[in-house]
Amino acid sequence: MDLPAVRATLHRWLFRVSGPEPAPIQLGQRRIFVLPTRFGLALALTLLVMLLASINYTLSLGFALTFLIGSVAWISIHHAFRNLVGLSITPGKAEAVFCGTPAHFGIVLANPALRPRQGLRLAPSGGAEAIQRAEPFDLAACSSAVTDIHLATHHRGWLALPRLTLETRHPLGLIRAWSLFQPDVRCLVYPAPETDGPALPVGRETDSGLGGRGHGQDDFAGLRHHQPADSPRHVAWKAVARGGPWRTKEFDGAGARDVHLDWNRMPASMSVEARLARLTRWVMEADRAGIDFGLSLPGTNIPPGRGSAHRHACLTRLALFGLRDD
Repeated sequence: MDLPAVRATLHRWLFRVSGPEPAPIQLGQRRIFVLPTRFGLALALTLLVMLLASINYTLSLGFALTFLIGSVAWISIHHAFRNLVGLSITPGKAEAVFCGTPAHFGIVLANPALRPRQGLRLAPSGGAEAIQRAEPFDLAACSSAVTDIHLATHHRGWLALPRLTLETRHPLGLIRAWSLFQPDVRCLVYPAPETDGPALPVGRETDSGLGGRGHGQDDFAGLRHHQPADSPRHVAWKAVARGGPWRTKEFDGAGARDVHLDWNRMPASMSVEARLARLTRWVMEADRAGIDFGLSLPGTNIPPGRGSAHRHACLTRLALFGLRDD
């Protein structure tokens, strides 16, 4: 067994965090760890020197000052511990993002006590540097606050929130109290859309309309935003001539172009990720154009549709293609 695996196993055993935990997570006494900071260790060493000097020279004032400062340091241990105990942590919903865009996880911290909690920091567990870069925040008595955790995305699929560290050095910075936990929440990462490539394969116009579904032109239904793929015959030219924005006329059945995005129609030389990137771009373009579109992948077929739910279903299939979706 390699050293990182041994360290991870020891860390899980020592800090009693074995994996994602169901919400809400309560910080009890057994979940909080307390150790002196570097400043606290320096003060302890200074107090030891002062005590030895007071004993050697029988300095009553030295004894008084040593025990006074030591008492303050001892009380700060109690305050640092009480600053964390009793807090409740609940993860919020993480919205899906495209690969390369930071994922945002909202963590709700609730303080049910009648005392405020001050100088809190929350960050992914990754050493002292990560927690020190986090912005400190306070919690008023009987209140809650939402703290955002931002994670970089490098791969499509599910991104689980890693183990988090909540710490405080309140009130004097002599003592560090912290707790580790891992909320059970994850974010879906869509494939990054292709930046450049062929245009969306919109069906060509026929006598009955575009893309195989008829365009009834007997009943006028309204106007919508013009898209480059729209037929010039359907443009509201009178509105354009008056200086208005470009609009496209819709009739009963108009605009019902079916675009079928098929994995098997991609060039054979394209890699899996390149195909997913192109299909992702086409899904977004079709959704913006208000076109009905379907998606065919090996083992998956989504019939034509439109709307945010349909877009999310297609992007989810692309994000999880070839991966475990549990």
